[in-house]
Amino acid sequence: MVSEAVIWSIFLLPLASFAFAALVVRPFFNRYSLISGAVTIAALGTALAFSIWTLRSVILGHDLDFEPIEWLVVGGATIEMGLLVDPLTAVMLVVVTGVSLLVQVYSLGYMKGDPSFSRYYAYMSLFTAAMLGLVLASNIIQLYVFWELVGVSSYLLIGFWHERPAAAAAAKKAFIITRIGDVGFLIAILYLFTQADTFAAAGLNAFHIPDIWAAAQPGFAAGALLGGAALTWMALGIFAGAAGKSGQFPLHSWLPDAMEGPTPVSALIHAATMVAAGVFLVARFFPLFQNSADAMTVVALVGAFTAIFAASMGLVMNDIKRVMAYSTISQLGYMMAALGLGLYAAAIFHLVTHAAFKALLFLGAGNVNHATGTFDMRYMGGLRRHMPITYILMLVAGLSLVGIIPLAGFWSKDEILLGAWNGNGLVDTWVSRVTFSALIAGVIVTAFYTIRMIILTFHGEFRGGIDKELEDKAQTAPAGASGHGGVHLAESPWVMVLPMVVLGVAAVAVGYLANPQWTEEIGIPRHWITGFLGDGLQAAMGAVGHAETLDFSRWMAGISTVAALSGIGLAALVYLRRRDQRADPLERVKPVHTLLTQKYYLDTLYEDVIVRKGFFGVIAGTLDWIDRNLVDGIVDLIGWFFRNIGIAIGKFQTGQVQAYATGIAFGVLAIILALLLA
Repeated sequence: MVSEAVIWSIFLLPLASFAFAALVVRPFFNRYSLISGAVTIAALGTALAFSIWTLRSVILGHDLDFEPIEWLVVGGATIEMGLLVDPLTAVMLVVVTGVSLLVQVYSLGYMKGDPSFSRYYAYMSLFTAAMLGLVLASNIIQLYVFWELVGVSSYLLIGFWHERPAAAAAAKKAFIITRIGDVGFLIAILYLFTQADTFAAAGLNAFHIPDIWAAAQPGFAAGALLGGAALTWMALGIFAGAAGKSGQFPLHSWLPDAMEGPTPVSALIHAATMVAAGVFLVARFFPLFQNSADAMTVVALVGAFTAIFAASMGLVMNDIKRVMAYSTISQLGYMMAALGLGLYAAAIFHLVTHAAFKALLFLGAGNVNHATGTFDMRYMGGLRRHMPITYILMLVAGLSLVGIIPLAGFWSKDEILLGAWNGNGLVDTWVSRVTFSALIAGVIVTAFYTIRMIILTFHGEFRGGIDKELEDKAQTAPAGASGHGGVHLAESPWVMVLPMVVLGVAAVAVGYLANPQWTEEIGIPRHWITGFLGDGLQAAMGAVGHAETLDFSRWMAGISTVAALSGIGLAALVYLRRRDQRADPLERVKPVHTLLTQKYYLDTLYEDVIVRKGFFGVIAGTLDWIDRNLVDGIVDLIGWFFRNIGIAIGKFQTGQVQAYATGIAFGVLAIILALLLA
C-alpha cells in the first residue's frame, strides 16, 4: 500500500525541481543549464513511478483516506489541506506525470541552445506541480489555489519569449480570458463560505470536497443543503471556470493564440495540464452536476456546440499548431458533452487517450518546425521522404484523433457517441439527440482537417520552408522565434524522437489496453477503466450514483467509422489532386472560407467591439468624464472659491489707516449686534 508521504512526494518533487532550477541553477550555474533539465526529468520520473504505485493501490482497493491538516480558520469556517485519492485522481496522476516526463525529455533537444533554458525548465516544473496539486486537492480552497497557479504558470510559459509582442499579447489574453471564467468559480466558492455554519450544523465542512458531494445528494440527510436553484447556479459557476480553462465557447479564443509559446509547452498545455484542468474540475464535482438537469443540459449543449464550432475553424488554418489548437478545443467539447450527458467514465477515458495522441501531434509539429523553420503548412510539403519516423508517428496520432479502429481514439470516442445516442435519463432526449448529431458531424470535420494537415505537411513537393516564407514576405526572421532558424531537412535527434515513439505506442494501444472488449477469458475485466472510474463515482455519490453500462456496439462503430472515412476520403480527394501546391482549394468557397479564417469574427467582436469600443469607449470614457468633470471639477471649484475670497479680502488692504479703522469699527458693531440678537 502506498503511503501518504509517497503521494505528497508526487506533488513535491516537481515543485522542488522548480525551486532548484529557478533559485540555484539559473542564478549561479547558468553556464551548465542542462543540469536543470536533468534534475527535472529525474524528479518527474520518480513522480511517475509513485503515480503508477498509487494507481495500483487504488485498483487493489487499498484504503487511501488520509486525515487532512487544518490550514486556516476564517470567520468560524475551517479550511483544511489534504489529499483526495480516488480513481479519478489516480488516473490523472499517471497522465500528468507521464506526458510531462516525455515532454521534458523532448525539450532537451527542442530547447537546446536557448539562452533561457533553465528558466524554461523552472516554469515547466512549476506548471506540472500546479496541476498535480490541483488533482490531489481534497479541499475546494486548496484546489482553487492550485487552479490559479496553473493559470499563472501558463501565462509565464505562453509568454516565455516575451521579447516578441505576439507572445506577450497571447499570454495576457490567456490570463485575462481565463480569469473571466474564474469569476464564476470564485462565486461558487463564496456561496459555500456563506453556508459554512449550515454545513457545520449538519456535521459537514463546506470546503471539503466529499462533504460538498454529500450535501448535493438527495439520499443523504444533508441533501437539502445544496438543492434546487442554489445547486444549479453553483454548478454553473464551476462550469464557467472550467469553460475558461478548457477553451469552451465563448471563452475559447485565448487557446489558439497560446501557440506563441514553445511547442513543448503547447503539448503539455493541450495534453495533460491546463486545458485538461477544466474537464477534471467538472468531473471532480460531477455529483453536483448530476443532481441538476439544467446544469447538465448547459454543459452538454455547450460542449457539443464547441466540438463542431472549433472543428470547423480547423479546416482553414495554415499554421499547423493552430490546426491542433482548434482540434483540442473540439475534443474538449466532446469530453464536456459526455460529462453533460452523464458519461463520466467515457469523458475521462477520452481525456486519457487524447493526452497520448495530442501530445504526439504537437511534438511532431515541433519536429517539423525543427526541420523547416516554420509552422506554416503552405511552406512545407514532401517531408515524409526526409522525416519518415515523424511522418509515421504523426499519421498514427492523426488517425487516432479521427477515431479509426483499433487506435486509442476510436475506443474512447465511440463510447461517447454510443452514450449520446442511448441517453440515460439525466437530460431530455432531445438534448442527447442534438449532442449526438453535433458529435457525429464533428467526426467528419475532424477527419477532414486532420488529413488536410497530414497532406499539406508531408505529401507533394517541398515548398521552401522558412527561407521561402521570408522571401515571400520580404522580411528577416523574428528574434527569438524558436531557435531553429533556416531549413535543414532531416529527422530530429533521438532525444526528440524517442518520446514520440513512446507516445505513438500509447496512441495505438492505450485505448484497448485501458478498456479491453473481450479479455475476460484471461482474467482482465472488460471495460475495466470505465468500470474502475464508475465505481469511484458510485462510492463518492452513494447509492444514488448513476452507473454507465456501455458495451461495444458494432453498428455504432460502423457509423463512426463511415463518418471518419468520409472525411478522410473527401480531404484526400480535395488536396491530393490539386494542381497548385500553394493554393488552398477551400478558398474557392470564398464566403465560407473568409468566415472561418476570420474565426466567425468573434475576435473582432471581443477586441474591437467589446474591449475597444465597449470597455475603452464606454466604460473608460465614462470614467474619464467623471475624472475630468467631477473629480477635477470639485478640485477646481474649491480653488476658484478660495481664490475669489482672497481677491475680495485683498481689496481691503489699501494701506490707508482710516480705511482699516473703519473696517475695525464695522467689525466691532457686527459682533455687538450678534451678541444682542443671541
